[in-house]
Amino acid sequence: MSTVNYNQWTFIEILHQQPNCALSIIFPDIINGKIDTNNFLTASRETLKIIEKFGKVFAPIKYDMQNNIEKIMSKYLTDKEKHLTIQDLILSEKITGKKLVASDALLWLMRALKMIQLFLERIVENSEIGECTEDLVANIKDSYKDSLEPYHGWMAQQLFGLLARMVPTRSQLLLSLANNIPNNEDNTLRIMDNFTKKLKINLMVLQCFMHDNHLDINA
Repeated sequence: MSTVNYNQWTFIEILHQQPNCALSIIFPDIINGKIDTNNFLTASRETLKIIEKFGKVFAPIKYDMQNNIEKIMSKYLTDKEKHLTIQDLILSEKITGKKLVASDALLWLMRALKMIQLFLERIVENSEIGECTEDLVANIKDSYKDSLEPYHGWMAQQLFGLLARMVPTRSQLLLSLANNIPNNEDNTLRIMDNFTKKLKINLMVLQCFMHDNHLDINA
């Protein structure tokens, strides 16, 4: 496949060409340094559909993400106005002096989302420079190593090592993300590029926030 400059496309133009792509997920814009809670959780929940494309063997990761999303959502629903942004929600929990359930859940959710972001980002980068590989095992392992692995115990690390061997090939994954619509690889990659960039910005803002408030300890 020829190299493509995905930056020249706007997200709306891309979605217009392929509205049913599983990556048609929009993480919220950063407004005054904050992230809308409901929009972030909605986008995170939609991202679970991407995990499904990795195959049923990745069900444990999907389950953990879903569980953490629900913990944050439960806190959000106790006072939607007070918890309008993720930052407001986390700080309101912190000042109570009680167990930081939502904060812990957010840390784990961020780590899982980072793995997905890195995994897909590397697929896009390799495509842009024309160095595509069908075998994505090394990619998913590296993405895991740079996100979740430092916080997992030995057993969890070994389990992921086994699951990683069952990740789909590049062609299989791109076709699945395009909802099995053939000949849409370029459009899927463009949407993937926009998805990862938006997600990356959200994660960077949250990482700085958690660090500044001394909440980025090993959970």
